[in-house]
Amino acid sequence: MEENIKEIVVGEQEDYVINMGPQHPSTHGVLRLVVTLKGEIVKNVEPHIGYIHRGIEKMCESITYPQIIHLTDRMDYLSASINNESVCLAVEKALEVDIPDRIKVIRTIFSELTRIQSHQLFWASYGMDMGGQTCFFYGLRDRERILDIFEETTGGRMLISYNCPGGLMYDIHPNFQKRVKDFIKYFRKVLPEYDAILTGNVIFTSRTKGIGHLSLEDAISYGVTGPSGRASGFSCDVRKHEPYSAYDRVKFNEVLYTEGDTFHRYLARIEEMRESMNIIEQLIDNIPEGPYAVKMKPIIKLPEGEYFQRVETSRGELDTFVISDGNKNPYRIKFRTPCFVNLGVLNHITRDFKIADLIAIAGSLDLVIPDIDR
Repeated sequence: MEENIKEIVVGEQEDYVINMGPQHPSTHGVLRLVVTLKGEIVKNVEPHIGYIHRGIEKMCESITYPQIIHLTDRMDYLSASINNESVCLAVEKALEVDIPDRIKVIRTIFSELTRIQSHQLFWASYGMDMGGQTCFFYGLRDRERILDIFEETTGGRMLISYNCPGGLMYDIHPNFQKRVKDFIKYFRKVLPEYDAILTGNVIFTSRTKGIGHLSLEDAISYGVTGPSGRASGFSCDVRKHEPYSAYDRVKFNEVLYTEGDTFHRYLARIEEMRESMNIIEQLIDNIPEGPYAVKMKPIIKLPEGEYFQRVETSRGELDTFVISDGNKNPYRIKFRTPCFVNLGVLNHITRDFKIADLIAIAGSLDLVIPDIDR
Protein backbone atom coordinates (compact mmCIF):
# COMPACT_ATOMS: atom_id res chain seq x y z
CA MET A 1 0.00 0.00 0.00
CA GLU A 2 2.79 2.42 0.93
CA GLU A 3 4.59 1.65 -2.35
CA ASN A 4 1.44 2.47 -4.39
CA ILE A 5 1.04 5.83 -2.62
CA LYS A 6 4.68 6.66 -3.36
CA GLU A 7 4.18 5.91 -7.05
CA ILE A 8 1.21 8.29 -7.21
CA VAL A 9 3.12 11.12 -5.52
CA VAL A 10 6.24 10.93 -7.68
CA GLY A 11 4.44 9.92 -10.85
CA GLU A 12 4.54 11.95 -14.08
CA GLN A 13 2.44 15.10 -13.81
CA GLU A 14 -0.25 15.20 -16.49
CA ASP A 15 -0.60 18.10 -18.90
CA TYR A 16 -3.48 20.42 -18.21
CA VAL A 17 -5.24 22.10 -21.15
CA ILE A 18 -7.08 25.40 -20.67
CA ASN A 19 -8.78 27.96 -22.89
CA MET A 20 -7.72 31.59 -22.78
CA GLY A 21 -10.48 33.50 -24.50
CA PRO A 22 -12.26 34.09 -26.68
CA GLN A 23 -13.00 37.36 -24.91
CA HIS A 24 -11.90 40.87 -25.64
CA PRO A 25 -10.41 42.37 -22.48
CA SER A 26 -7.59 39.91 -21.82
CA THR A 27 -6.57 38.98 -25.34
CA HIS A 28 -6.68 42.22 -27.36
CA GLY A 29 -9.50 41.02 -29.56
CA VAL A 30 -11.53 37.89 -30.11
CA LEU A 31 -8.68 35.39 -30.03
CA ARG A 32 -8.75 31.94 -28.44
CA LEU A 33 -5.57 30.37 -27.16
CA VAL A 34 -5.61 26.67 -26.25
CA VAL A 35 -2.80 26.49 -23.70
CA THR A 36 -1.18 23.25 -22.57
CA LEU A 37 0.32 23.56 -19.09
CA LYS A 38 2.46 21.43 -16.87
CA GLY A 39 1.79 23.02 -13.52
CA GLU A 40 2.29 26.73 -14.23
CA ILE A 41 4.68 26.13 -17.12
CA VAL A 42 3.47 26.68 -20.68
CA LYS A 43 4.22 23.70 -22.92
CA ASN A 44 2.20 24.64 -25.98
CA VAL A 45 0.05 27.54 -27.22
CA GLU A 46 -2.32 26.87 -30.10
CA PRO A 47 -4.06 30.01 -31.44
CA HIS A 48 -7.58 29.58 -32.80
CA ILE A 49 -8.51 32.43 -35.12
CA GLY A 50 -11.41 33.38 -37.36
CA TYR A 51 -14.00 34.52 -34.81
CA ILE A 52 -14.43 37.86 -36.59
CA HIS A 53 -13.40 36.82 -40.11
CA ARG A 54 -15.34 38.90 -42.64
CA GLY A 55 -13.85 37.78 -45.93
CA ILE A 56 -12.42 41.20 -46.80
CA GLU A 57 -10.20 39.90 -49.60
CA LYS A 58 -13.13 38.11 -51.22
CA MET A 59 -15.38 41.17 -50.83
CA CYS A 60 -12.75 43.26 -52.66
CA GLU A 61 -13.35 41.21 -55.79
CA SER A 62 -16.86 42.64 -56.17
CA ILE A 63 -16.28 46.32 -55.32
CA THR A 64 -14.36 49.18 -56.92
CA TYR A 65 -10.89 50.36 -55.92
CA PRO A 66 -12.10 53.50 -54.07
CA GLN A 67 -14.51 51.31 -52.10
CA ILE A 68 -11.70 48.96 -51.04
CA ILE A 69 -10.22 51.84 -49.01
CA HIS A 70 -13.10 51.59 -46.53
CA LEU A 71 -12.50 47.88 -45.98
CA THR A 72 -8.78 48.27 -45.26
CA ASP A 73 -9.75 50.60 -42.39
CA ARG A 74 -11.20 47.55 -40.67
CA MET A 75 -8.10 45.35 -40.70
CA ASP A 76 -5.58 46.91 -38.33
CA TYR A 77 -7.98 49.64 -37.25
CA LEU A 78 -5.18 51.39 -35.33
CA SER A 79 -3.21 51.77 -38.59
CA ALA A 80 -6.24 52.67 -40.69
CA SER A 81 -4.71 55.62 -42.55
CA ILE A 82 -1.58 53.61 -43.42
CA ASN A 83 -3.69 50.68 -44.65
CA ASN A 84 -5.60 53.08 -46.90
CA GLU A 85 -2.36 54.46 -48.27
CA SER A 86 -1.15 50.99 -49.24
CA VAL A 87 -4.08 50.45 -51.62
CA CYS A 88 -3.82 54.00 -52.98
CA LEU A 89 -0.12 53.57 -53.76
CA ALA A 90 -0.78 50.25 -55.51
CA VAL A 91 -3.51 51.80 -57.67
CA GLU A 92 -1.44 54.90 -58.45
CA LYS A 93 1.56 52.74 -59.36
CA ALA A 94 -0.59 50.69 -61.73
CA LEU A 95 -2.00 53.80 -63.40
CA GLU A 96 1.41 55.57 -63.40
CA VAL A 97 -0.18 58.61 -61.76
CA ASP A 98 2.20 61.41 -60.77
CA ILE A 99 1.26 62.40 -57.21
CA PRO A 100 2.04 66.03 -56.19
CA ASP A 101 4.45 66.60 -53.30
CA ARG A 102 1.74 68.19 -51.18
CA ILE A 103 -0.18 64.92 -51.10
CA LYS A 104 2.95 62.90 -50.29
CA VAL A 105 3.86 65.12 -47.34
CA ILE A 106 0.35 65.22 -45.88
CA ARG A 107 0.03 61.44 -46.20
CA THR A 108 3.33 60.98 -44.36
CA ILE A 109 2.30 63.31 -41.52
CA PHE A 110 -1.00 61.44 -41.14
CA SER A 111 0.83 58.10 -41.16
CA GLU A 112 3.16 59.17 -38.37
CA LEU A 113 0.32 60.61 -36.28
CA THR A 114 -1.42 57.29 -36.81
CA ARG A 115 1.69 55.44 -35.63
CA ILE A 116 1.92 57.57 -32.47
CA GLN A 117 -1.72 57.11 -31.47
CA SER A 118 -1.41 53.37 -32.09
CA HIS A 119 1.65 53.10 -29.85
CA GLN A 120 -0.11 55.25 -27.24
CA LEU A 121 -2.94 52.75 -27.09
CA PHE A 122 -0.42 49.89 -26.95
CA TRP A 123 1.27 51.53 -23.96
CA ALA A 124 -2.06 52.19 -22.27
CA SER A 125 -3.42 48.65 -22.66
CA TYR A 126 -0.12 46.91 -22.05
CA GLY A 127 0.38 48.76 -18.80
CA MET A 128 -3.09 47.69 -17.73
CA ASP A 129 -2.29 44.08 -18.68
CA MET A 130 0.66 44.31 -16.29
CA GLY A 131 -1.53 45.71 -13.50
CA GLY A 132 -0.92 49.44 -14.01
CA GLN A 133 -4.39 50.86 -14.54
CA THR A 134 -3.09 54.45 -14.46
CA CYS A 135 -1.39 53.80 -17.82
CA PHE A 136 -4.74 53.35 -19.49
CA PHE A 137 -5.99 56.77 -18.39
CA TYR A 138 -2.78 58.57 -19.36
CA GLY A 139 -2.44 56.84 -22.72
CA LEU A 140 -6.02 57.51 -23.80
CA ARG A 141 -5.79 61.09 -22.56
CA ASP A 142 -2.90 61.78 -24.94
CA ARG A 143 -4.33 59.75 -27.82
CA GLU A 144 -7.49 61.87 -27.79
CA ARG A 145 -5.44 64.88 -28.90
CA ILE A 146 -4.47 63.13 -32.13
CA LEU A 147 -8.00 61.87 -32.75
CA ASP A 148 -9.26 65.45 -32.32
CA ILE A 149 -6.81 66.57 -35.02
CA PHE A 150 -8.03 63.80 -37.32
CA GLU A 151 -11.65 64.70 -36.70
CA GLU A 152 -11.19 68.37 -37.52
CA THR A 153 -9.72 67.63 -40.95
CA THR A 154 -11.43 64.38 -41.96
CA GLY A 155 -14.66 64.21 -39.95
CA GLY A 156 -13.60 60.82 -38.56
CA ARG A 157 -11.50 59.85 -35.58
CA MET A 158 -10.17 56.31 -35.90
CA LEU A 159 -11.45 55.06 -39.28
CA ILE A 160 -10.93 58.23 -41.30
CA SER A 161 -10.70 56.94 -44.91
CA TYR A 162 -8.81 60.13 -45.76
CA ASN A 163 -6.57 58.72 -48.48
CA CYS A 164 -8.09 57.94 -51.85
CA PRO A 165 -6.63 56.94 -55.22
CA GLY A 166 -5.08 60.09 -56.65
CA GLY A 167 -4.68 61.98 -53.40
CA LEU A 168 -6.79 62.97 -50.42
CA MET A 169 -10.53 63.25 -49.85
CA TYR A 170 -10.15 66.96 -49.07
CA ASP A 171 -7.49 69.46 -48.07
CA ILE A 172 -6.20 69.84 -44.52
CA HIS A 173 -8.06 72.09 -42.09
CA PRO A 174 -6.61 75.63 -41.67
CA ASN A 175 -5.82 74.74 -38.02
CA PHE A 176 -4.07 71.48 -38.91
CA GLN A 177 -0.45 72.65 -38.82
CA LYS A 178 -0.88 74.64 -35.61
CA ARG A 179 -2.63 71.80 -33.80
CA VAL A 180 -0.04 69.24 -34.89
CA LYS A 181 2.80 71.48 -33.68
CA ASP A 182 0.99 72.09 -30.40
CA PHE A 183 0.59 68.34 -29.95
CA ILE A 184 4.29 67.65 -30.60
CA LYS A 185 5.28 70.33 -28.10
CA TYR A 186 2.90 68.84 -25.53
CA PHE A 187 3.79 65.19 -26.11
CA ARG A 188 7.56 65.75 -25.92
CA LYS A 189 7.01 66.92 -22.35
CA VAL A 190 4.57 64.13 -21.51
CA LEU A 191 6.37 61.11 -23.02
CA PRO A 192 8.95 60.96 -20.19
CA GLU A 193 5.99 60.29 -17.88
CA TYR A 194 5.52 56.98 -19.70
CA ASP A 195 9.04 55.98 -18.72
CA ALA A 196 8.57 57.17 -15.15
CA ILE A 197 5.31 55.25 -14.72
CA LEU A 198 6.06 52.00 -16.54
CA THR A 199 9.40 51.69 -18.35
CA GLY A 200 11.48 52.09 -15.20
CA ASN A 201 9.07 50.35 -12.85
CA VAL A 202 10.89 47.55 -11.08
CA ILE A 203 7.89 45.20 -11.13
CA PHE A 204 7.34 45.80 -14.83
CA THR A 205 10.98 45.28 -15.77
CA SER A 206 11.23 42.09 -13.71
CA ARG A 207 8.21 40.70 -15.59
CA THR A 208 9.47 41.64 -19.06
CA LYS A 209 13.29 41.61 -19.19
CA GLY A 210 14.68 38.30 -20.38
CA ILE A 211 11.17 36.94 -20.99
CA GLY A 212 9.96 35.60 -24.35
CA HIS A 213 13.26 35.84 -26.20
CA LEU A 214 13.10 35.93 -30.00
CA SER A 215 16.45 35.61 -31.76
CA LEU A 216 17.36 37.50 -34.93
CA GLU A 217 17.44 34.24 -36.88
CA ASP A 218 13.98 33.23 -35.68
CA ALA A 219 12.56 36.70 -36.33
CA ILE A 220 13.72 36.45 -39.94
CA SER A 221 12.61 32.80 -40.25
CA TYR A 222 9.11 33.54 -38.96
CA GLY A 223 8.89 36.82 -40.89
CA VAL A 224 8.26 38.92 -37.77
CA THR A 225 8.36 42.57 -38.80
CA GLY A 226 7.63 45.94 -37.21
CA PRO A 227 8.84 46.81 -33.69
CA SER A 228 8.56 43.13 -32.70
CA GLY A 229 11.13 42.16 -35.33
CA ARG A 230 13.36 45.19 -34.88
CA ALA A 231 13.61 44.47 -31.13
CA SER A 232 15.51 41.33 -32.21
CA GLY A 233 17.84 43.27 -34.51
CA PHE A 234 15.92 42.57 -37.74
CA SER A 235 16.30 45.68 -39.92
CA CYS A 236 12.95 45.56 -41.70
CA ASP A 237 11.53 49.10 -41.73
CA VAL A 238 9.92 49.59 -45.15
CA ARG A 239 10.17 53.36 -44.70
CA LYS A 240 13.97 52.94 -44.76
CA HIS A 241 14.42 50.12 -47.26
CA GLU A 242 11.78 51.10 -49.84
CA PRO A 243 10.77 54.71 -49.08
CA TYR A 244 7.33 55.81 -50.26
CA SER A 245 5.39 59.08 -50.02
CA ALA A 246 7.74 61.61 -48.34
CA TYR A 247 9.97 59.24 -46.35
CA ASP A 248 12.86 59.81 -48.76
CA ARG A 249 13.10 63.45 -47.70
CA VAL A 250 13.23 63.05 -43.91
CA LYS A 251 15.92 61.83 -41.52
CA PHE A 252 15.00 59.37 -38.79
CA ASN A 253 16.51 56.38 -37.03
CA GLU A 254 15.33 52.82 -37.43
CA VAL A 255 14.85 51.69 -33.82
CA LEU A 256 16.85 48.48 -33.44
CA TYR A 257 17.74 46.38 -30.40
CA THR A 258 19.49 43.02 -30.16
CA GLU A 259 18.02 41.67 -26.91
CA GLY A 260 14.82 40.37 -28.52
CA ASP A 261 12.91 40.03 -25.25
CA THR A 262 9.50 41.27 -24.15
CA PHE A 263 10.90 44.44 -22.60
CA HIS A 264 12.65 45.55 -25.78
CA ARG A 265 9.60 44.88 -27.93
CA TYR A 266 7.87 47.31 -25.59
CA LEU A 267 10.77 49.77 -25.62
CA ALA A 268 10.94 49.79 -29.44
CA ARG A 269 7.44 51.25 -29.58
CA ILE A 270 8.24 53.94 -27.02
CA GLU A 271 11.29 55.03 -29.03
CA GLU A 272 9.35 54.89 -32.30
CA MET A 273 7.00 57.56 -30.97
CA ARG A 274 10.01 59.87 -30.58
CA GLU A 275 11.16 59.11 -34.12
CA SER A 276 7.66 59.75 -35.47
CA MET A 277 7.66 63.17 -33.83
CA ASN A 278 11.03 63.88 -35.47
CA ILE A 279 9.58 63.01 -38.88
CA ILE A 280 6.53 65.20 -38.36
CA GLU A 281 8.63 68.16 -37.21
CA GLN A 282 10.67 68.01 -40.43
CA LEU A 283 7.52 68.14 -42.57
CA ILE A 284 4.86 70.16 -40.77
CA ASP A 285 6.29 73.59 -41.69
CA ASN A 286 7.28 72.45 -45.18
CA ILE A 287 3.99 71.30 -46.70
CA PRO A 288 4.25 72.29 -50.38
CA GLU A 289 1.54 74.22 -52.16
CA GLY A 290 -0.50 72.47 -54.78
CA PRO A 291 -3.63 70.35 -55.26
CA TYR A 292 -4.74 67.85 -52.65
CA ALA A 293 -5.94 65.39 -55.31
CA VAL A 294 -5.27 64.44 -58.91
CA LYS A 295 -8.30 64.32 -61.15
CA MET A 296 -9.20 60.68 -61.71
CA LYS A 297 -11.74 58.98 -63.95
CA PRO A 298 -15.11 58.30 -62.28
CA ILE A 299 -14.57 54.58 -62.84
CA ILE A 300 -11.02 53.42 -62.11
CA LYS A 301 -9.84 50.44 -64.13
CA LEU A 302 -6.30 49.15 -63.69
CA PRO A 303 -4.43 47.79 -66.71
CA GLU A 304 -4.34 44.03 -66.86
CA GLY A 305 -1.47 42.72 -64.75
CA GLU A 306 -0.13 42.25 -61.24
CA TYR A 307 0.75 45.06 -58.83
CA PHE A 308 2.46 45.08 -55.45
CA GLN A 309 2.99 47.67 -52.72
CA ARG A 310 4.68 47.54 -49.28
CA VAL A 311 4.11 49.98 -46.42
CA GLU A 312 5.17 50.11 -42.77
CA THR A 313 2.19 50.04 -40.42
CA SER A 314 2.34 50.42 -36.64
CA ARG A 315 2.81 46.64 -36.33
CA GLY A 316 5.00 45.83 -39.28
CA GLU A 317 5.01 45.28 -43.00
CA LEU A 318 1.70 45.38 -44.85
CA ASP A 319 1.82 44.12 -48.44
CA THR A 320 -0.95 44.71 -50.96
CA PHE A 321 -0.96 42.40 -53.98
CA VAL A 322 -3.47 43.13 -56.75
CA ILE A 323 -4.25 41.07 -59.84
CA SER A 324 -6.24 43.04 -62.40
CA ASP A 325 -8.04 41.73 -65.46
CA GLY A 326 -8.77 45.26 -66.67
CA ASN A 327 -12.17 45.66 -65.00
CA LYS A 328 -13.29 48.20 -62.38
CA ASN A 329 -12.79 45.69 -59.57
CA PRO A 330 -9.74 43.49 -58.96
CA TYR A 331 -9.70 39.90 -60.16
CA ARG A 332 -7.90 39.02 -56.93
CA ILE A 333 -6.42 40.97 -54.02
CA LYS A 334 -4.24 39.70 -51.19
CA PHE A 335 -3.11 41.49 -48.04
CA ARG A 336 -0.05 40.26 -46.16
CA THR A 337 -0.86 41.65 -42.73
CA PRO A 338 1.78 41.91 -39.99
CA CYS A 339 -0.36 40.64 -37.11
CA PHE A 340 -1.22 37.37 -38.87
CA VAL A 341 2.47 36.64 -39.40
CA ASN A 342 3.61 37.86 -35.98
CA LEU A 343 1.05 35.65 -34.22
CA GLY A 344 2.84 32.60 -35.63
CA VAL A 345 5.79 33.14 -33.30
CA LEU A 346 3.72 33.17 -30.09
CA ASN A 347 4.05 29.46 -29.31
CA HIS A 348 7.80 29.56 -29.95
CA ILE A 349 8.55 32.42 -27.55
CA THR A 350 6.17 31.43 -24.73
CA ARG A 351 7.11 27.75 -24.36
CA ASP A 352 8.63 26.88 -20.96
CA PHE A 353 7.66 30.21 -19.41
CA LYS A 354 4.95 30.56 -16.78
CA ILE A 355 1.34 31.25 -17.63
CA ALA A 356 1.61 34.74 -16.08
CA ASP A 357 4.44 35.42 -18.56
CA LEU A 358 2.15 34.45 -21.43
CA ILE A 359 0.12 37.62 -20.89
CA ALA A 360 3.25 39.79 -20.95
CA ILE A 361 4.70 38.06 -24.02
CA ALA A 362 1.47 38.07 -26.06
CA GLY A 363 0.84 41.73 -25.19
CA SER A 364 4.34 42.69 -26.36
CA LEU A 365 3.45 41.54 -29.90
CA ASP A 366 0.72 44.23 -29.95
CA LEU A 367 -1.74 42.07 -31.90
CA VAL A 368 -4.87 43.56 -33.45
CA ILE A 369 -7.10 40.58 -34.13
CA PRO A 370 -9.10 41.91 -37.12
CA ASP A 371 -5.71 42.27 -38.84
CA ILE A 372 -5.33 38.48 -38.37
CA ASP A 373 -8.86 37.40 -39.30
CA ARG A 374 -9.58 39.93 -42.08
